[in-house]
Amino acid sequence: MKYKISHLMAAAALFGLLIGCTNVGHISESGTSVSLAGNNYRLLKPGASGHSSGFRLLGIIPFASPNYAGAKASLYKSVGQPLTGKAVALANETEDRSTLYLILFSIPKITITADVVEFIDAPASADATQKQP
Repeated sequence: MKYKISHLMAAAALFGLLIGCTNVGHISESGTSVSLAGNNYRLLKPGASGHSSGFRLLGIIPFASPNYAGAKASLYKSVGQPLTGKAVALANETEDRSTLYLILFSIPKITITADVVEFIDAPASADATQKQP
């Protein structure tokens, strides 16, 4: 019986080493609705991305967990320009979670990718300017 258990444990460890990394995709949705029709926006940075990583001992004891807020802050930093005072939004936002499993620890990671757009004043139409007295 002891012989079978040790072989089972060795097989499970080998399987864990072969698997190594997992990925889980997730699409995030927000409750805010904006219209990107017409000339009311400009694209600041397409495909901007940010990530947050964590650390788990033996794959189960968390010392640091990745978080969505940290990944989003990293995404805004990747734009490369100050966004304070600008009306910006994220379009086509996706969230990916992955974990790298090693023998004694694992590294979970959250990556957020999105297009960063800035809303601008829509140009006045020709009809509206002609009707004003």
